[in-house]
Amino acid sequence: MIQLQGMKALLLALSLLAVPASAQQQEARSDGKAFGESLRGEAQAASKSEPNASELPNFDRNAVRNLERLADNPDQIEGTATAASRTHQGHRLVRDSMANRARFESDDIEAVIARSLAINKTPLDYTSGMSISGSQGECVPLPPGAGSAGTYTATCNTGTRIEQAQGQCAVPLVASVTQRQQWHYLCNDTGIQQGLPLCSTFNSGLCRITGYRPGPCLQWWDNGFNRYCSEPGDPIAEISCDAPDPRYAPYAITTQSTVDAAPDETQCLPYSEDGDCTLEAEICSDDSPQTRIVDGVAVTQSCWEWERSYTCTSREAASDCSDIEALGTCRFVREECITEEVPCETWERIYECPLPETENSPQFVCDSDVYCIDGSCETIERTPNDEFKDAVTALNAMDEARGQFEPNTLTLFRGTRNTCSSKVFGVLNCCKGKGFPLIPGISLLVALGCDREEVLLHERDAQGLCAYVGTYCSKKFLGVCLTKKKAYCCFESKLSRILQEQGRGQLPKPWDKPKHEQCEGFTLDEFAQLDLSLMDFSEVYAEFTEAARLPDELETSILIQQKIDDYYARGGQ
Repeated sequence: MIQLQGMKALLLALSLLAVPASAQQQEARSDGKAFGESLRGEAQAASKSEPNASELPNFDRNAVRNLERLADNPDQIEGTATAASRTHQGHRLVRDSMANRARFESDDIEAVIARSLAINKTPLDYTSGMSISGSQGECVPLPPGAGSAGTYTATCNTGTRIEQAQGQCAVPLVASVTQRQQWHYLCNDTGIQQGLPLCSTFNSGLCRITGYRPGPCLQWWDNGFNRYCSEPGDPIAEISCDAPDPRYAPYAITTQSTVDAAPDETQCLPYSEDGDCTLEAEICSDDSPQTRIVDGVAVTQSCWEWERSYTCTSREAASDCSDIEALGTCRFVREECITEEVPCETWERIYECPLPETENSPQFVCDSDVYCIDGSCETIERTPNDEFKDAVTALNAMDEARGQFEPNTLTLFRGTRNTCSSKVFGVLNCCKGKGFPLIPGISLLVALGCDREEVLLHERDAQGLCAYVGTYCSKKFLGVCLTKKKAYCCFESKLSRILQEQGRGQLPKPWDKPKHEQCEGFTLDEFAQLDLSLMDFSEVYAEFTEAARLPDELETSILIQQKIDDYYARGGQ
C-alpha cells in the first residue's frame, strides 16, 4: 500500500514539471541558434583565408615533413636508425655482449650428458676393483700404450678491426615563397623632361631601373598621308623600389613573389660530417610531379628529393685469442704480420696445442693373474714391447716411399696445396681442422658461406693429413686485413705429413711463403740425407699398436685360470 502511494506521488510531480521543461528546451534552442549565427561570419572568413602554420602552437614544418617522408619511405627508417646506432652507447654494449659471450659446441654438451647417463645406469662398472660390499680388490693397471695424440697448430689475430656499416639518408628540396611589395616610379636620366624627377635622386640601395618607355615627341612630320615623329624625345625610365619614396607619387604598386629552393641536409649531417664516412651514390628519389604549388605559386624543379648512400668505417683494437689462451695447454710459437704493412695493423699469433688424448678403456692385472701349482705361486707380469712400434713405423715409411715415388719428377712424398679463407675477427671460420670437432654435414657449412673444397680441407686436416704452411692477407682496406687465407700442404697419409714436416727441418728446406708454397716433394738426394731415427713418430704409434693389439690380457688370463681349474677337477684333486 505504501509503495502504491509513492508511485502516485512520483507521477504527479512529473506531470507538474512537464510544462516548465518544454519552455526551457525552447529557450536553449534559441540561444544555440543565436550563438551559431554570431560565429558564421568568422567561420566563413577563416575558410577563405590561407592557413597560417605559425599560429599553431609547437608546430614544426620540417619535423612534419620528415615524418611524412619516413612514412612514405620505410627503408629510410632503418638507415636513420643505423646512423644513430653507431654512436649509441646502449647499442654498442649489446653488440659487444653478443660478440664476447661464451659459446659451447652442441656436440660437447651432448657427449657430457651421454657419459653422465651411462654412469648413472651402471655405476659399479666405473669403480675398478670395488666390490658391492665396499672391499677393494687387488688390481694393478697395465702400462699405457706408447705414443701420444700429437699436436695441432692454432692461430688467432690481434690488431685493428675495421667495421663497415651502410647508411642511407634523404635530402629533400625545401621551396619557400616570399612576397614583397614594389613601388614603381617614372624618372628621367637627363632632366629635360619637365615634371619628372632625376633617376639619380632615388636611393640606389632600394631602387633599380627596371625598364624604359618612349618619351614625348619633339617634332612631328606630316606628308599628307601619314603622321609620324621625326624627332623623339628622351625615353622615360621606369624605376622600382622596395620601399616608398615620400617625395614622389608612384604610378603603380605591385606585389612580387620570390621563390627560394634549397636542399635540406639535416638527415645526412651525421654522415657528411664524419670523416670515416664516404658517399657512395646519390640518386633522385622524387621527381614526379615536377611542378608543385607552394604557397599559391607554381614552382618547377627537376627533382624534389635525393637519396644518398654512405659507407662508414670505424677502427678499434681487437683480439680473438682469449679462447686459445684460456685452454692453458697451448705453447706460443711466434707472431707474424699478415698485411705486410709498416706499421703493421693485423697480426696473427701462432700456438702449438696438444691434441686431446683418446679415451681408451683401462686394463688391469687382477687377483686371477696369480697362479699356484703344487703350492708354488707366481704373479704373471706383462711388459710392453717398445721396439715393436719403431719396427712397424720404419716398415710403413719404406712402403709409402715406394708408393709415393713420382718417376717424372724423381721426388717423394709430394703434397697438394689447399687454402681456406676466413674473415679476420669474424664469426664464420671455414679453416678449423685438427683440434676442432668436425661439423656434421658439408651442406651446413656451405650454406653458411664456406666453399666445398674448404670443408674437405677441414676434414682432411682433422684427420692429421695436412701440414699448416702459414697465413696471408687476401683482402685489406686502409692497411687493415679484412679476409685472410690459410695455406696447407695435404698428403696421402699422416706418416707422409710427419716426414715432410720434420724432414724439412733436417735439410733445412723451409716452407715457401704461404702465398706461393706448392708442396713439392723430396728429391732422392734429399730423402737420402734424412735420419728417420731422429724423427718423432709418436703421433702414429698408437695407430700401429692398436692395429697389432693382442687379445685382452685380462680376458686371456681368466681363460687360462679356468682351464687349470678344469684340469684339477677332472683329476679329482
